[in-house]
Amino acid sequence: MLKLLFLILKAGKIGPVLMTTGTMLLSMAVYATIFGWRYAVGFVLLILVHEMGHFIAARQRGLNVGAPTFIPFVGAWIELKEMPHDVETEAYVGMAGPFAGTLGALCCYFAARHFGDDQLLLALSYAGFMINLFNLIPMSPLDGGRVTAILTPRVWLFGLPLLVGVFFINPSPLLILIGVMALPNIKRAWHYDHNAPENAYYRNVTGEQRMFYGCYYLMLVAFLACMSYSVHQMIAPMH
Repeated sequence: MLKLLFLILKAGKIGPVLMTTGTMLLSMAVYATIFGWRYAVGFVLLILVHEMGHFIAARQRGLNVGAPTFIPFVGAWIELKEMPHDVETEAYVGMAGPFAGTLGALCCYFAARHFGDDQLLLALSYAGFMINLFNLIPMSPLDGGRVTAILTPRVWLFGLPLLVGVFFINPSPLLILIGVMALPNIKRAWHYDHNAPENAYYRNVTGEQRMFYGCYYLMLVAFLACMSYSVHQMIAPMH
């Protein structure tokens, strides 16, 4: 009976909503056992804001996309049921998540300042800035890889040493998983031939588009790095 109910919900419109809500609540419950329920709720909501940035951008470009799904200690993702038609669309959808996530972190930051440097809100804003900065590492499958591909997939080669550096600073099985998932793309970047027929996907981009996304990417990375450092200095006395 329960299996039949699950299949019915999955087939209907309410299924994705319940899946998103259920996995969000599961993530909140898991994080709450470690960090407390208030931080857990805020942290998961920040991830939701990031994913909804991707979701809305994909819908704006006419792509068929599923609702966000959450997994504790992994994060969340949206299922692109239809891949972007061109590299500019891929960059647009990829950039929308970190942009929305940065706005969410800024809301926590300004709320923290309004309430006298509230430490919980500062901790959430720091987490939001760091999550989105990490996601901008220029290596697919991270958002940064999808954005920088509009310049050239060779940029992904710079992402691997950055990921290794992050691992040495903060070892995590998730980083190993991301590295394994990235290996096929790193191999593609190493052997990338701009004039090869199979790489036409990356050639159909104007110089203006490359300039726009390149500057946008660098400015957001610089802003997130500065805010992460600044907020970390504000919450350092807690440790």
